[in-house]
Amino acid sequence: MQKGNIGVTTENIFPVIKKFLYSDHEIFLREIVSNAIDATQKLKTLYEKGEFKGELGDLKVTVTLKDDTIVVSDNGIGLTTEEIDKYINQIALSGATDFLEKYKDTANSIIGHFGLGFYSAFMVSKRVEIVTKSYKDGAQAVKWSCDGSPEYEITEAERESRGTDIIMYIDDESKEFLEESRISAILNKYCKFLPVAIAFGKKKEWKDGKQVETAEDNIINDTTPLWTRKPSELKDEDYKNFYRTLYPMSDEPLFWIHLNVDFPFHLTGVLYFPKIKSNIDMQRNKIQLYCNQVYVTDEVEGIVPDFLTLMHGVIDSPDIPLNVSRSYLQSDANVKKISGYISKKVSDRLQSIFKNDRAEFEEKWNDLKIFIGYGMLTEEDFYDKASKYALLQDTDGKKYTYEEYKTLVEAQQTDKEGNIIYLYTNNKDKEYGFIEAATAKGYNVLLMDGQLDVALISLLERKFEKTRFTRVDSDTVERLIVKEEQKESSLKNSERDILTGMFQSQMPKMEKKEFYVQVQAMGENGAPMMITQSEYMRRMKEMAAIQPGMSFYGDMADMYTVVLNEEHPLIKRVLTDAEAGCAEKLLPIDSENETLEGRRKELYDARKDKKDDEIPQAEKDELSDVEQKITKLKSDKEAVLAEYAVGDKYVRQLIDITLLQNNMLTGEALNNFVKRSIELMK
Repeated sequence: MQKGNIGVTTENIFPVIKKFLYSDHEIFLREIVSNAIDATQKLKTLYEKGEFKGELGDLKVTVTLKDDTIVVSDNGIGLTTEEIDKYINQIALSGATDFLEKYKDTANSIIGHFGLGFYSAFMVSKRVEIVTKSYKDGAQAVKWSCDGSPEYEITEAERESRGTDIIMYIDDESKEFLEESRISAILNKYCKFLPVAIAFGKKKEWKDGKQVETAEDNIINDTTPLWTRKPSELKDEDYKNFYRTLYPMSDEPLFWIHLNVDFPFHLTGVLYFPKIKSNIDMQRNKIQLYCNQVYVTDEVEGIVPDFLTLMHGVIDSPDIPLNVSRSYLQSDANVKKISGYISKKVSDRLQSIFKNDRAEFEEKWNDLKIFIGYGMLTEEDFYDKASKYALLQDTDGKKYTYEEYKTLVEAQQTDKEGNIIYLYTNNKDKEYGFIEAATAKGYNVLLMDGQLDVALISLLERKFEKTRFTRVDSDTVERLIVKEEQKESSLKNSERDILTGMFQSQMPKMEKKEFYVQVQAMGENGAPMMITQSEYMRRMKEMAAIQPGMSFYGDMADMYTVVLNEEHPLIKRVLTDAEAGCAEKLLPIDSENETLEGRRKELYDARKDKKDDEIPQAEKDELSDVEQKITKLKSDKEAVLAEYAVGDKYVRQLIDITLLQNNMLTGEALNNFVKRSIELMK
């Protein structure tokens, strides 16, 4: 019998292992099973090289629950006493303090360091035993035992065949790991694709109305998962079946990419494009990262470009450095190379589908565009590639590449400044009237209703030369694309004042909405009245909804412009009736206002080129008095027009029709509109 102390200079190594080395205690089973797999694979390698002449037999790892223990057994290479002393008893650390300093931030590739992974067993165990027998001829079986202190004990043992049993006596705080369902879940999470068969219990079958165990091992893993096989051996159905294995409740994927690279790093895997239309964040953490078929994490930020974290699938690479304490990716040159490779492979695959089967690409565009749009917004290199096959869709459902669309619209939709105006809508039904007016004028309107389209529009405006995106309801159709000088209004100022005063007074008060009335010549066949919304302010508010730091725009009121068509017969009629109906009250106001405006001009002219101290105080006082009177007259005029407008049956009706067209008429106002409409038809 041999006794001794584990080769560390402190008695605090086990608390460090328990509390620091691994943050998630369930990881112990992954480590112990992985060591058993390594031992089995090493024997297989020796056999293939001719260095082991014996029979391999049925190579497998067995996990057993027995009383208060978990036993992980293999029939692999086994250990001699000398090897136990070298790999188990000598932890290459000078002490817990040095360990913390050396590895807390840069623990690269420690997982799999033979011996250290084994010590994870002490996170859940009050005692751990190793019963092992080396594959070497004449080897003696030995037993190693340790109770979680630096002291260990080695004795001779009985074991008929080569291999190793790790026997973990589970402590009172970790009894959950003695439940069959818990162990089954951990094995399924971390070990279901390991390259050596893993048996956990026996298969069960229904007999006499209950489940009973059979004599057949319950193998919990697929030793040759799809990503380890050659694409030439696989059919579409194989990829779909594997996807169903990974994500049983998901829709069928759009398509997939098989990754396989040996230089300058090793990487295999299969990435799937799932069907996604919205809720980006809900779809994250679907790519599983493996290291030599051992599951590591599904938090792959850093190795996969951010926009591709929306994808599903598996990546397996032994060259990705890991942090032993949290199994998180470290940032280094290899990771950046792998990230760039994956991005390129995805782009090449999309380009290939677009080039070889554009009809299929267009059919799947609505599902793909969130990936492609997100990629173009976040990765400059990806934009350069994707801009060749990214599509724009118009309101008729036709799809165009960026270059195709520019060719389509530049002749008809270029303004007098030489800018190409891309008209768009993000709600076909709500903006139907504006779309109809634009298409009647020969314009094409894009449908930009995607989750990322607000941000994408801003990006495309920066990328495209002399191009501006304008929502189709942001102005009247005559002013959406200004090709020549606008037609001058034929109304006098006083006439415009009457119209704006009447309609402004009757606009409803709505929370966080402000209306400003103006008059414009839009042709007698144009709509009598329209509501438009500033492109700039609306876009800022939309960006505020998705971009932190812009919330002050989101808190501002929505500003709308109410445009009266001075050439429409109904507006002309309202103006004529108002001039007649208000003449008696407005005439003295307008007359006095004209006199005051004249005097104000004289006073301003008199102070021209004078410094403030050169202007007599009397003139200053008079100017102040004149301006106050003008303000009072303006208020009086607005009151007269508001009073008259209340009784004009067309003003409120025109306002409500326009609000209704813009989905702004609800509740009592809608009910009153219906009643008024019925009255007008009598």
